[in-house]
Amino acid sequence: MKIWCVEDDAGIRDIEVYTLHSTDFEAEGFSDARAFRDALSGSKPDLIILDIMLPGEDGVELLKFLKGNPDTCRIPVIMATAKGMEYDKVQSLDLGADDYLVKPFGMMEMVSRVKAVLRRCKPTEVDRLLQAGKLVVNLEEHTVAIDRERIQLTLKEFELLRLFLSRPGIAFTRDQLFGLIWGADYVGETRTVDMHIRTLRMKLGDYGKMIETVRGVGYRLEVQA
Repeated sequence: MKIWCVEDDAGIRDIEVYTLHSTDFEAEGFSDARAFRDALSGSKPDLIILDIMLPGEDGVELLKFLKGNPDTCRIPVIMATAKGMEYDKVQSLDLGADDYLVKPFGMMEMVSRVKAVLRRCKPTEVDRLLQAGKLVVNLEEHTVAIDRERIQLTLKEFELLRLFLSRPGIAFTRDQLFGLIWGADYVGETRTVDMHIRTLRMKLGDYGKMIETVRGVGYRLEVQA
């Protein structure tokens, strides 16, 4: 299991990584949100230990990003908060954090909480599938099928469909879709979104009608009863 520690204090970060290595985890440390985001573009951890007080983009904003992104929303996160910061704990849990550690904490407590969260968050068959009627998206196999017949989608079409199915009824602006699927660093125009939505609808046939245009906003998926 791969654990990433985002902590600006080098002393704490090093001992976290050392302890995790000593307890048979793969571990890597990051000093700030930028270094963490750069690494995230190449691979994904199984769990993140995230300090709230980070330079620049703080842990709460980084947590919002993680839970709002379809590629990372299922990665469990343990927040590290300062003693007495009750609001930080409540806010983090409300935003989707799976647990929290109160500084100063013991390393064995950290390992115990990591193991407990990983047990709770172990993916089930339901977690690996997104479904609407006979439309089934298998997140593990990266496949799409309608009535058990495979549908060939491009990577971006797949990611769009996954986002819509994971957030039914939520309207996304073109800018939001562009940022979530193509990334903030991608150079292009938001009409790219419209082109991909059009081809996705065509490939899905009748199920493509679930992706509705929201006038003046963007798109949303409405699951039909």
